[in-house]
Amino acid sequence: MLDRTASSQRDRLGMYNANALKLGLFGANCSSGRAATRVPERWSASWEDCLALAKMADAAGIDFMLPIGRWKGYSGDTDLHGESLETITWATGLLAATSRITCFGTVHAPLFHPIIAAKQCVTADHVGEGRFGLNVVAGWNEGEFEMFGVQQREHEARYAYAQEWIDAIKMAWGPDDDIDFDGEHIKLRKIRAKPKPYGGSRPLIMNAGSSGAGEAFAMRNCDAYFTATSSSRQGVDKTAEMIIDVKAKGRALGRDIEVFTVGQVVCRATQKEAEDYYRHATIEMADWGAVDRMMEIKNLTPETLGEKAFAEKRMYFASRALGGYPFVGTPDRIADELADLSRSGVRGIAFSMINYLDELPFFRDEVLPRLEKKCVRAKN
Repeated sequence: MLDRTASSQRDRLGMYNANALKLGLFGANCSSGRAATRVPERWSASWEDCLALAKMADAAGIDFMLPIGRWKGYSGDTDLHGESLETITWATGLLAATSRITCFGTVHAPLFHPIIAAKQCVTADHVGEGRFGLNVVAGWNEGEFEMFGVQQREHEARYAYAQEWIDAIKMAWGPDDDIDFDGEHIKLRKIRAKPKPYGGSRPLIMNAGSSGAGEAFAMRNCDAYFTATSSSRQGVDKTAEMIIDVKAKGRALGRDIEVFTVGQVVCRATQKEAEDYYRHATIEMADWGAVDRMMEIKNLTPETLGEKAFAEKRMYFASRALGGYPFVGTPDRIADELADLSRSGVRGIAFSMINYLDELPFFRDEVLPRLEKKCVRAKN
C-alpha cells in the first residue's frame, strides 16, 4: 500500500491520483446492482463476486466503489436488492484486499448511533489507510425503517436530525476527548473516540440529497455532492446546467463542492450490439414487479398518476430512474460522453453494469485508454 501517514483532505478528495474524472462502480453490494432485470447473467452481489470485482477494479485504476444502503428487497420475480451486503463491513473487507481504490460506506443516519458509526468508519479507514469514504443518507423507504422499529421523520426533520448526526460524528473524529454534544435530537455525554481517522484527516463525505433540504445539507457538510436527479439522467447537457447551479450555491456558502453523478454503462464493439443488449436487459427482460413495487413505495400508481402518465413513468423507472443516464454504445462513443461530462464540471461518475465482472474488462481495455488520450484520466 502507498504511504498515507500524512494524507491531507485534498489527497482524500483526489483519491490519491491525478485523474480529472473519477470513475466508480455503483451498487455492487446489492443483488441485480442498479438494474431491475431478469436476465440470467444479472449481478449476484455475492461476497466472492464483490471481492473479485474490487481486485479487478483496483488493478485497472478505477477510483472508488460506492454501495447502496439497502435493507429490504423490492420483490418481483428477482426480489431486486433482496440480497445485500452491509456497506461498512463490505467496504472494510474490500479495503483489506486492495491497495489503491477508495471504498465508501453508505449509512442511514437514523438507523446508526453516531458514536458507533464513527468507530466503524474509523476502523474501515485504518484498514484502508485513508481510503474509506462516508456516504450519509437520511433514508426514504418506510418499509425498511419499520424493520428497525424506527419512525420515519417528516422530510425537513430528517435533515435536521442528519445535521446533528454528522456534527456528532465530526466531533468524535476531532482532537478533543470527554466532550458533550447537546442537540435537539441527539444528546451525548463525555464523548471519547479513539483512534482518530487515519493520517490526521477525516474520511471524505458524500451525500445525494435531491430535495431542497437534501441539497442544502450536502452544501453545508459534504466534500462531494452526488447528483442522482432527473436532470442528471437526461444527459451531458442537462447535467452541465445543473453543475453550474450547484457550484454557484456552494460558492455562496464559501465552499467549492465537488459534483459526482450516476449512470449505467453498456459498452460493446458495435453501437447496434450495445443498444440491442441495453433494450433486452432493461426493457424486454425488466422485472416489472420490482419496478411497480418501487414506484408504489413512492406513491406512484395508476390511481395517483393516471394510466398514461403511470405507463410513461414506469418505462422511465426501468430505463433510467434506477441506473441513471445510460451510456450505451461503442468505446469511442462512451469515452466521448464521459470526457464531455468531465469537461462540463463533473468530478466523478459512479456507474453500474448488468454484470460488472463480465463487462468491466472490455471497459478497462477499450474505454480507459481512450479517456487517457482525451486527458481526463492519467495513465494507470
